[in-house]
Amino acid sequence: MQIVITGGAGFLGQQLARMLLGRGQIMGRSIQKLFVFDTNPAQLAADPRLELVRGDITDPQTVRTLLTDETGLIFHLAAVVSGEAEQNFELGMQVNLLATLNLLERCRELGRQPRLVFASSVAVFGGDLPPVIEDGTALNPQSSYGTQKAVGELLVNDYSRKNFIDGRALRLPTIVVRPGKPNKAASTFASSIIREPLQGQTAVCPVAPATRMWIQSPRRAIENLLHAAELPPDAWGNNRVVALPGLAVSIQEMVDSLQEIAGEKVIRRILWQPDPFIEKIVGGWPVDFAPQRALALGFRADHSIAEIIQAFIEDELPK
Repeated sequence: MQIVITGGAGFLGQQLARMLLGRGQIMGRSIQKLFVFDTNPAQLAADPRLELVRGDITDPQTVRTLLTDETGLIFHLAAVVSGEAEQNFELGMQVNLLATLNLLERCRELGRQPRLVFASSVAVFGGDLPPVIEDGTALNPQSSYGTQKAVGELLVNDYSRKNFIDGRALRLPTIVVRPGKPNKAASTFASSIIREPLQGQTAVCPVAPATRMWIQSPRRAIENLLHAAELPPDAWGNNRVVALPGLAVSIQEMVDSLQEIAGEKVIRRILWQPDPFIEKIVGGWPVDFAPQRALALGFRADHSIAEIIQAFIEDELPK
């Protein structure tokens, strides 16, 4: 089997690639080739099954070359993050929507119904929300990023209905703790206020301590992406979209847990500087979910913010 990961140089893409190569098989088939595609180079150990491909996903010819008759599974992670998509509407539309459509069209052109796992977001919800988001809650995104992801979900559903792909779209919670450096995502602070203080650096929190978020660890996100790929088509029925289980937690609870694990000195490195632009975006995201369908399908959530912080320390900090 040949697999493609778009956005493969991102932290989730690289972790997913390592996990796939370590497993050696998925969907009951051995992995013969893994293409990790991105505009930037991925930092992955050499492996005869691995090919790093640099290119622009908005270019239809590049996508046409990337996906071939041998492509059996695609993890579509490539995206312009929330804050950047809001500030640069054209770029967000090109990458988050039109590139997704180009990818789907190439799959249709191949006529082989490859399996496609699409990374969506809880940002598809917003506005006047009910107290708890249920499986049937209507989409009402309040950002360009959320709108682009919502359209992507509908396309994945329709291309699956027409048997052009075997698609499944996952509404990911905010991923915490992301390794590396801050990016332009509106949620980037949620990782920074843990990651940077643990490494002796200051971090800025642009939202109030009472702000709540729906989060998931990188470990659990990778596990759920792989689980989505393994599920048979009949498990999904005619709805190929699911909101993943997560953990509802306030920023204050995150800081308190960090203090319990690492001490007072560490949390003093957090600077509280309100940013109305970020507050407006984050404040429009839903927090409380009842992901009954996802749980029934076997997807899992993290148990606690302490578990998430400990996982980051184990996986990313020098021993």
